[in-house]
Amino acid sequence: MAVTSPATTLYPSSVRPLRNSRIPTIITSIRSSSSSSSSMDHQQLQPKRVVVCGGGVIGVCTAYFLAKKGAAVTLIEKSSVACAASGKAGGFLALDWCDGGPLSNLARASFNLHRSLAQELDGLRSYGYRPLNTLSLSITEQQNPQNPPSGSKTSGNSLIPSWVDGPGRNPRTIGTTETTAQVHPQLFTQTLLSKAVADYGVEVVIGKLERVEVEGGRVDSVVLEGGRVIDADGVVLALGPWSCRLSLLSSMFRVYGLKAHSIVLEPKEPDAITPHALFLSYYSSQGGKPMDPEVYPRPTGEVYLCGMSAEVEVPDDPEQVAPNPESIQVLKRVAATVSSHLREGEARVKAEQACFLPCTDDSVPVIGEIPGVKGCYVATGHNCWGILNGPATGAAVAELVVDGQASIVDLSAFSPARFVGGRKRLV
Repeated sequence: MAVTSPATTLYPSSVRPLRNSRIPTIITSIRSSSSSSSSMDHQQLQPKRVVVCGGGVIGVCTAYFLAKKGAAVTLIEKSSVACAASGKAGGFLALDWCDGGPLSNLARASFNLHRSLAQELDGLRSYGYRPLNTLSLSITEQQNPQNPPSGSKTSGNSLIPSWVDGPGRNPRTIGTTETTAQVHPQLFTQTLLSKAVADYGVEVVIGKLERVEVEGGRVDSVVLEGGRVIDADGVVLALGPWSCRLSLLSSMFRVYGLKAHSIVLEPKEPDAITPHALFLSYYSSQGGKPMDPEVYPRPTGEVYLCGMSAEVEVPDDPEQVAPNPESIQVLKRVAATVSSHLREGEARVKAEQACFLPCTDDSVPVIGEIPGVKGCYVATGHNCWGILNGPATGAAVAELVVDGQASIVDLSAFSPARFVGGRKRLV
């Protein structure tokens, strides 16, 4: 299946998604299991029953493309849709930043799918999709970031946007409107699932996955906490950093969580903030190695700023994830140093948050059918590129489940079979 690349639409920075636009309510229900038919002809007439476990961007994209291919899809989510990293990430998209590694083709296919989906779903208004320019910049924190010296901005450098009036230097363009873009990740995930529910009949169940039932080497059903059973011809496990809470996966490979912090600011003068993503080398006034925070203005008028990550034990419940106050204070200092528009008094802090990025030991996602368990698939370990690679991952897994192989992108480098025998096959 070829992926077309529609021309990039450049949106003016003054256009914003409607602040009060509502995502259609997703009705949660559980489909009754139908009795097995002894007639092979009857079975062939029935849509393939697929249960997708996980309501983040990977699970939702998979459910969407599965249902679009005609599968009868049930999505299971423990808490709420996009409640973890898929709701708290930056939503940055890059065409070619993964070139030269195993993610290259996946990222390029997914970047193009994001463009197509934005045209299909009115992405600018629905979830803040827009192409944007991306800069790298070095900034050294002043002793008092609330009152930086006047004229501290590098003078006469046209690359630095006017709202970045802190002590910036060494600016460099690292992405253009042809190669970098953004979405609001929570709105993207919710919009796509609403489309899947309304147009393709995806059913959503709020419940905790207890285990996957396997009979004769083939997946048979999933069991939820409380004992409810949902029969399935196929199961996709898109559990993010919670993947290894399931013994079926933890016995084969490790997925750990990288805790990342972020704040969302609402400046008093949002029209002054141009669509430039910033990747910073930030030098603290206390000295030490530079940090690498990222700043993403959004067309909603918000400014998202993230950084301060560390490997930490993942809690059982996504709702239990709380930010470290010290990390949040550092991000506020970064914001105040970068721009006077983002200082306390000039911007309202809308959110202080943290999420866990799902990581693997070889830094490569795990996508494919689980060896020895026919009809059971996994899609996890996307690290910081989950929002970018969600669409192509979902489309490829849908092809794998329904057609037996993926054509949109070669998934061999991501196969869980590389962990079989206790030795990771080099990819």
